[in-house]
Amino acid sequence: MILHELISYDVLRLIWWLLLGVLLVGFAVTDGFDLGAMGLLRATAKTDVERRTAINSVGPVWEGNQVWLILGGGAIFAAWPQLYAVSFSGFYLAMFAVLVPLILRPVAFKFRSKHEDAAWRNRWDWVLCITGLVPALLFGVAVGNVILGVPFRLGDDMRIYYDGSFFGLLTPFALLCGLVSLSMLLMHGAAWLMFKTDGEVASRAARYGTWFAVLTTVLFAAAGLWLATGINGYVITSEINPVGPSNPLNKTAAVAAGAWMANFKSYPLLWLVPGIGLLMPLIVAIGLRSRREWLALLASGLAIAGIILTVGAAMFPMILPSSIDPRFSLTVWDSSSSHVVLFIMLVCVLIFLPLILAYTSWVYSVLRGKVDVKAIVTGQGHSY
Repeated sequence: MILHELISYDVLRLIWWLLLGVLLVGFAVTDGFDLGAMGLLRATAKTDVERRTAINSVGPVWEGNQVWLILGGGAIFAAWPQLYAVSFSGFYLAMFAVLVPLILRPVAFKFRSKHEDAAWRNRWDWVLCITGLVPALLFGVAVGNVILGVPFRLGDDMRIYYDGSFFGLLTPFALLCGLVSLSMLLMHGAAWLMFKTDGEVASRAARYGTWFAVLTTVLFAAAGLWLATGINGYVITSEINPVGPSNPLNKTAAVAAGAWMANFKSYPLLWLVPGIGLLMPLIVAIGLRSRREWLALLASGLAIAGIILTVGAAMFPMILPSSIDPRFSLTVWDSSSSHVVLFIMLVCVLIFLPLILAYTSWVYSVLRGKVDVKAIVTGQGHSY
C-alpha cells in the first residue's frame, strides 16, 4: 500500500479544514492580545512609564505570535491553493491595508523609545494604537465578506476572475463583523494587560475590558441574529463526492435562505460553539471586575475560539462562496491540494507544530510574571 493511502482523501480534506480553523484561532488568541493591548495603549496608559509598561507586556512576544499568521498563510497556500489564489488576488487592496499596519508596528516598537523627546514618543504611541485597531477591524470585515460571498468567478480553464472592489467590501454586515472582531480583540488585550501589569494600567484595562467584553457578546448576538434572519447562505445542490477531483465546476450550488443555520439544525450539539462565543465574554467581564487574571485571560481565549469556530461550523463544507454564481464556490471537497500533498503536509505539521508549541510555551514560561516597573524606570531589563 502506498503510504499516503493510509488516510483517505476525504479524511485528509477534513483534517486540513480543521487545521485551518486551529491556525486561525491560534493567530487570533496569540497575536490578538498584542493587537488589542496596543489598540488600548492610549486609553490604559497615560504617562510615559505606564505606556512603556504596556508596551513591554507584549514587546518580547509579539514577533513570535505572528508565526501563527505565517503558518495560516502557508497552510492555505499548501492545502487550499484556489482559496489562496482568490483571497490574495481578489483582496489585494484589503490585504495591503492590513499589511501596512503590520509593517509599521515593528517600526514603532523599535523606534518608540530611541529618543527621550515626548513628541517623538507620542507619535509612535499613536502608530502603535492605530496599527492595533486597523487590523483587528479589517480581519472581521474579511470574515463578514466570506459569509456574504465573494464576487469571483472561474473560467473553463479554472482561471480566476475577481469582479469586486475594495470599497465594495465595506457592507453593513461586514462592518458589523469587523466591530465584533475589534471588540473581541480589545477585550482580549485588556485581559492580557491586567494579567501582565499592576497599578493604574491594570485598573484601566479592567475597566475598559469589561465594557468591551459585554459589547462583544451584544455585537456577536446581533451578527448571529442578522445571519439567521436576513443573510442568505449557500448550499450544494448536486451529489457530493468527498474524494472527487479538486474542481469546483463539477458541482452545482444555490443561494438559500437560512442555509447558514442548516448545520446547527442537523447537529444540535454545534450550538455549544456559538454558546461559548456568547457566554465567555461575560465570564471575561466577571474576571476583569473581580481581578481574577487567569479566569479573564482563559475565558477571553475561549470566547475568541467560540466566535471564530462558529463561522466554520455554519459554513461547512463551504470555504469561500461566490456571490456571482454559487457554482464557482470553493468547498472542502473540491478546492484542496492533491491526496499526496495533503498527506505530506500533514506529516510536516505533526513534526513541526509540536516543536512550535513547545518553544512558544518555553518562551512564555521564561517571561512569566508581571512587567517590573522599577526595571523600566532604572533602564534595566526592559528594552521597549
